[in-house]
Amino acid sequence: MQTIKQFYFILFVFLQLGSGTLYAQDPAPKYILNLPAEEKTSPRQVPSNTKTTPETPAKIKSDTIRPPKEDLKHILDYYGEDYVYLDKKNNRAYMYNKAYIIYGDTRIDAGEIILDYNTNEIYARGIDSAGVYMQKPVFVQGANEVRPDSLRFNNITERAIIYNSRTQQSGFNVIAEITKKQNDSVIFLKNVKFTTSENVDDPEYYFFTRRAKFVPGKKVVTGFTNMYIADVPTPIALPFAYFPMSEDRASGFILPSVGDNRRGFSFQNGGYYFAINDYLDLTMLGDYYTNGSYGLRAETNYALRYKFSGNLSLRYENIVESERGFPDFSQSAIYNIRWDHRQDPKVNPTSRFSANVNLGSSRYFRQSQNQTNNASALVNTLSSSVSYSKTFEVEPQVNISVAATHSQNTQTQAINMSLPNFNGSVARMYPFAPRVGTKKGIIDNINVQYNVTAENRISTVDSLFFKPEMFKNAQVGVRHSIPVATNFKILEYLSASMSTNYQETWLLKTIRRRFDQQAEEGIGAVIQDTVPGFDSYRTYNFSTSLGTTVYGTFNFGEDKKIQGIRHVVRPSVSYNINPAFDRYYEEYDVTTPATADEAASSESVQYSRFENTLYGAPSRVFSSNIGFSLSNTLEAKVTSRDTTVTEPKKITILNNLNFATAYNIAGDSLKISPLTISGAIPIIDKLGVNFRGTLNPYALDNNNTPIDVFNINNGGSLFRLTGANISLNYNFSSRDLKGRNEDDARLDNDTFRNGGRQDDLFGDSTSQVDGDIFESENQSEYENKDFYNFSIPWDLRLAYTMTYSNTRRQSEISSQSLMFSSNLDLSPRWRVGVSSGYDFKNKGVTLTQFRFQRDLESWQMSFNWTPIGSINTSWFFFVGIKSSILSDIKYDKRRIPDRNL
Repeated sequence: MQTIKQFYFILFVFLQLGSGTLYAQDPAPKYILNLPAEEKTSPRQVPSNTKTTPETPAKIKSDTIRPPKEDLKHILDYYGEDYVYLDKKNNRAYMYNKAYIIYGDTRIDAGEIILDYNTNEIYARGIDSAGVYMQKPVFVQGANEVRPDSLRFNNITERAIIYNSRTQQSGFNVIAEITKKQNDSVIFLKNVKFTTSENVDDPEYYFFTRRAKFVPGKKVVTGFTNMYIADVPTPIALPFAYFPMSEDRASGFILPSVGDNRRGFSFQNGGYYFAINDYLDLTMLGDYYTNGSYGLRAETNYALRYKFSGNLSLRYENIVESERGFPDFSQSAIYNIRWDHRQDPKVNPTSRFSANVNLGSSRYFRQSQNQTNNASALVNTLSSSVSYSKTFEVEPQVNISVAATHSQNTQTQAINMSLPNFNGSVARMYPFAPRVGTKKGIIDNINVQYNVTAENRISTVDSLFFKPEMFKNAQVGVRHSIPVATNFKILEYLSASMSTNYQETWLLKTIRRRFDQQAEEGIGAVIQDTVPGFDSYRTYNFSTSLGTTVYGTFNFGEDKKIQGIRHVVRPSVSYNINPAFDRYYEEYDVTTPATADEAASSESVQYSRFENTLYGAPSRVFSSNIGFSLSNTLEAKVTSRDTTVTEPKKITILNNLNFATAYNIAGDSLKISPLTISGAIPIIDKLGVNFRGTLNPYALDNNNTPIDVFNINNGGSLFRLTGANISLNYNFSSRDLKGRNEDDARLDNDTFRNGGRQDDLFGDSTSQVDGDIFESENQSEYENKDFYNFSIPWDLRLAYTMTYSNTRRQSEISSQSLMFSSNLDLSPRWRVGVSSGYDFKNKGVTLTQFRFQRDLESWQMSFNWTPIGSINTSWFFFVGIKSSILSDIKYDKRRIPDRNL
């Protein structure tokens, strides 16, 4: 083959010499020779009229004749598997079967290629074999690839005419009957189809235009454009069209969704997208309703690789109900702020900044007309945290953190903020530890720490949020803590520990109480004054514990189904003592005036000036408690069902069955604390029962108040069951039958970011449609299947909870519900899902949602219906093109819930 190439290369040189030019295909510098016959001398030949001496080198005259410009600017490489034929008479070269030509950044592959040296043109076409047109040309220039039926290309001007071309540009598949390449920046097209369908030969939809101008990497401008679905023209047409083709993000308008609801005709989610730079973008959206309501939203995403990333969302809505002049007219404003910031751990291991903010109006998720996420409407708590932490790598290590936190109850509209709070700590120090070797004994293990906490706490309500009144009752305090602890072994098997903790609390304001006899029209009242200024108090306590671990093993033999059982028991006894700090308490006298029936009386009331402060008042009750706890774990070793497995399988029969109680030595009555029982029983894989109960040994009087009499001595049982809780969670899917235990819960969803559940037990989010909504998690299960019914992917989630209350002899089940969620793929492109439940306490069906999703290849369709809901009922329908470049071509319709209901 190399010999053939050399032979045709010599012929090619010979043809070029006829025109007086030579293009040498050699990596060395190229020389062009075009000299008169009488001046053609060897470069090493010295003319006779040149004088030379041994000391003076010979001088050669420079050639002043400029060579003609090359026709070919690059190396030309060509190949044909069957033959490469050179037609010397017509000055052409023919390549046949799997032929190609490479010229610069241009490559042409085809079944047959003709190179015409007279016109410097290349003709490429496929091969007709038994009526099948095969080996169609593939034209590649730079990053652009075109697959036509045939083409003509001029390797000098780089112009081309391409017939029935197929190319992909910025997510578009462009199919043109005739393509004329003018230069690298302008291409003209005739009878063109634009589509995002993967089936280029038979697209399910396309946009057809007769003429178009294409600027690679930038845009396509067309004339009259009509949309076709299944080769049928639709009424969707434009007199001209503009399709952006930029590979980078570009700013542009976002078309709104048109609809109607009880607020009138509406335009939703319309606005503008700003592609600011590679690290930051901004989306501005707005809603408008003909009754005067409107909404504004600003959303931004930012990222700096290997540094940080995050997003910020600001939402505001002005809600107008009814019409002005009507008695039910109202106008209100709601808002929501969300900020999520994540720092790459590798950027600085010793410092970290993070933010997770979700705050706003308590009524936002229930009243927003552009929020149809049912699960978010059920969230009762909004929480936020912005923190910065720093570690100083010194000896001992020092850690500090500064944070601002927020907690908001959407039912009571109560808001608690810590703005800011500071935490500092010095790592544990062992002052008596040996410099070499391990720590042994009670002295070596003595360790000391230091912790400090400072906080500015604000408690307010939704209506006063971001107003000056919210700062009036702010509480400021600092608490220092120095714990000292040690641990050691007793008789080798007993683990003992002792610790004491010293705390000092600083406050900037306290209270004073007094009884004013003249208040309340002479009846008298307690007056409480707030006293600004620094004040402090100090507390300390002591505790010790003793515990061990006991193992009990029962072996039944390796030939048995159950080879053995192991019982692990961890008993523990603890003792703690808290002194009474009554020196921080004061008294005031409450005087009751005399009446006709009773004489005047006086009563002394004790209080602490530290009551209702940030950390509360120190205890004035001496306590000395002995605590008892017992933890149990029961495991079994069973023979595997798989006969190829030699090792037995370990299973857990009972997981952490705990018993805990305490006895107050210094107490006057009710010395025994209620017995708490908790544990978990794993029934099968992914199914476990968690339980917790409280048993009280004391009886109740006629007013259902605990008395210092054991219940068994009062004619009852040994204990009273005062409260219990049982919960059960079960996740199961078709993948579990194949031994795949992946957790398919979508952890990062809109409901979870709003403070709700990670799963879809309370429905799935439908607030926005972005990208591919039909993301089949089980798509791999369809691969290599001849018939679909061999595998039908599905998943099921169950959650059951029951709470029992009997503190005052009510003996009632305070709550009991069963929730479930399931998704089923009816076919590779059809998915249905349902989320619902039943409330046994209120005897009703909980929020129910039906989901239908259909993958229409280039399109997607979804229908979410909530027929039953404790807050609202609604439905949402969407059909649109998957590709983000044509995301505005869609139809969506929703029934906005009646928030007043």
